[in-house]
Parts: sequence; structure tokens; C-alpha cells
Amino acid sequence: MEIKDIKPGSYVNLHTKTGDFECTILESPKPEIILIKLNSGYNIGIREEDILDIKILNKNEPLGKVPKLPKIIKKEAKKEINNLPKIVLIATGGTISSRLDTKTGAVKWLTNPEELLKVYPELLDIVQIEKIEVPFMKASENMSFSDWSKIAEVAEKHLNDTKIDGIIVTHGTDFLGYSAAALSFAFRSLNKPVVLTYSQRSSDRASSDARLNLICAARAASSEIAEVMLVGHANSSDDFCYALPGTKVRKMHSSRRDTFRPINSTPLAKIWSDKIEIMKEYKIKDKGKKIKVFPKFSDKVALIKFYPGQDPEILEHYLSEGYKGLVIEMSGLGHVLTGEAKNNWLPKLKKVIKSGMVICAAPQTLYGKLDPYVYSVGREIQDTGVIYLRDMLPETAFVKLGWVIGNFGNKDKNKVKLEMLKNISGEYNPKISEKEFLN
Repeated sequence: MEIKDIKPGSYVNLHTKTGDFECTILESPKPEIILIKLNSGYNIGIREEDILDIKILNKNEPLGKVPKLPKIIKKEAKKEINNLPKIVLIATGGTISSRLDTKTGAVKWLTNPEELLKVYPELLDIVQIEKIEVPFMKASENMSFSDWSKIAEVAEKHLNDTKIDGIIVTHGTDFLGYSAAALSFAFRSLNKPVVLTYSQRSSDRASSDARLNLICAARAASSEIAEVMLVGHANSSDDFCYALPGTKVRKMHSSRRDTFRPINSTPLAKIWSDKIEIMKEYKIKDKGKKIKVFPKFSDKVALIKFYPGQDPEILEHYLSEGYKGLVIEMSGLGHVLTGEAKNNWLPKLKKVIKSGMVICAAPQTLYGKLDPYVYSVGREIQDTGVIYLRDMLPETAFVKLGWVIGNFGNKDKNKVKLEMLKNISGEYNPKISEKEFLN
């Protein structure tokens, strides 16, 4: 058989002048170069003239229903497949659901998310993918409150299916922290693992982080950790991943594979391709427990950052546009401009809060917590009715405010304040230790 007859996605054994490779055939930009993905996850190119022989280990098939057993799994493993944890994969887009268009050099969506299982068949040695759901395919910057609701609603039926052990959500990186927080609040009393994962580089790139992230996500989704967690590279190499709490995680680098960091928190677990090491207390999985999902979010909330000299008229703008709540990133302890004849924020804060708007404060320092009692200005701001959210991340605060108003409205100010200050999904850390800074 000639190499030109082999379709991309086929798993083969290549006998070449430089050695033998078990690999997956990828689409190549040049006909004379055969692009392959090694079992290590790295891609290399081989000249067609250097290939001496080729043997198909599994034939490429049209992507459709997820095979219960990939053909590359050895025969003796077939009888064990039904004992693997059953996982539902929810694909929403992002780099992990894309590949390089070798003709243009740009990245484009996979034709079908099941292609991931063709590229990373070893995933099916760890879990049985019972179903793949695709509620939408979007870059994370294009997502909104309604998309978080959709993910939660799709997941609900599987969380209440006793046959399912856990859920993996694949997602873009840039605004993944928002979605992780949203699901943390929507699944208020979780019964199974819900794992969000990503890749900074598409699956067909040599340095892709998708392989390890997916494998570690599968380990986390089949574990006893009934939490919403984000799983991804713990460092820049392919050593292991961290499982990070959904309400205390933030993207901290534009391109590093270990871009996500816990803020005012520590990882839930350390995950290798073959094991998990638990690092802190967690909620224990209970497959028989039925849960109720709270998927409503108000889109009439906003997140703004205070900067020196800022005009408080911005508060009036949001009020006139019908917004019900704002999260303001204030200084480290929770201050904005006061005491000056021009741009004093106190009168505007009092006015908009009296008009029915909910105003919350979060620390723009990210680390540490707000404290309105250190300086008198903090007490003055708090007296206007601003709700101080201690160490809650601004993004998490924004998502939570949308969730609280979406489910409880904003008319009962005491109820809103009570819910915003309630530690629902670990969004507050009662005692921040030294090891939780720049972890």
C-alpha cells in the first residue's frame, strides 16, 4: 500500500530509513512530507522517499458515533472496557477544539470534536466516553451568560444519570475562569466531578498541551472529587497537571501552557497520566444523589476597574442603561476617590445604590482581601451600601452577582447581600496563608 492511500487520522506503523514509528497520520501542507503525531504527543515530518513500509493498525473511518472500543486497543483489553468510568464530554470550542489549517497557517475548528479521540486514542484507555455533547462551538471571548446557562443545562441530565461518573468540558482559555465560576454556582450542591480543560496550542502542533490536559482531565473526571475544577499543565513541561478550584483560578499568562494559577488558594490535586495525589479537602462524589441546577444569570451586571482620577459618572451610565448590579475593582483594601471636590465617588455611590443598584467591591490586587476598617475612607464607602467581597476574584464576583440577581432578583437588598457574602462554592478563603501567594 502506498502512503498516498492512507487517510489523515489513521493509526499506523511506519518503517523508515531512520527507524520505526507507531503514529497517527496528520494532514500535511506538502505532499512530499508526511506529517505524523507520535505517541508522546509531538509531531514530526518525514519525507515520503524515506518511508520503506507502512502497516495500518486501524483504518480511518468517517467520524460519527464514538466507538466504544477504539481499534488500536489490544484484544485482551476488550473485556475490560465496560469497567472503565463512563464520562460525558461537552465540547464548547477554543483552541483544544481546533487544528492548524496547513494551507493558510491559521487555526480553524475541528469538523467534529470526536476527532480528538482519533488524535488521542489513549484517552479511551482511561475512560469510556459515553457521549459527546456540542451545545455550541465558540471562542471563549464570544461567550455570554446564556452560554453558561446552556452548558449547565446540558450537564444537568448527565449529572443525574447514575451511570455517568463525571463530566469533562473542553473550552477556550481566555475566559475559562468565568465559565468555571459560573458552573461552580450553577451546580450549587454537586454530586460528581465537573472538569474544565483547555489547550494553549492546537492538538496538531508539536508543542500542544492538549494531550496531557485531556488525560489528566479524564483522571479527575473519574475521581471521587465532586467539585467544579479546572485541570491543566502545572508547569511548562509535560510532567503533571493541577486540578484547581473553579472559583479561585485565573489565567495569568498569554501563552504559557501552565497559564492558570490558583488565587488565594491551593490546588485540589496533582494529577499525572497514571495517578492522582489529593492536596486538600474536597466534596466526595455521590452518584446516587440527585441535584438541582440553578442555571439562571442576569446579563444586567458589569465589571469595572477604578483608576486614579476616574469620573464617577460611569455609575450613572450603567444606571441609565438599566443595569442591576456592578462589581468595582477597588484598591487593595477597597478604596476609590473620595474627599476631593472633583470626582468624589461617595455621592454617586449613594445615589445609584438608593436607586436600586447593587454595588460590590473586589480587590484589583487579586491576592489578599479587602478590609474597609483599616482607614476611615473604607468605612465611608461601606456606609453607602457597597458590599465588600473580601478576597473574591473580580471575575468570580462578576459571575456570582449575575447568578444571584438572575436567581433571586435585586429588589431584596438584604437577600442579595446575604447570598453575595455566603461562601457557596469556595469563592472565599477564610484564612489566606503565605503559600497561597503566587503559588
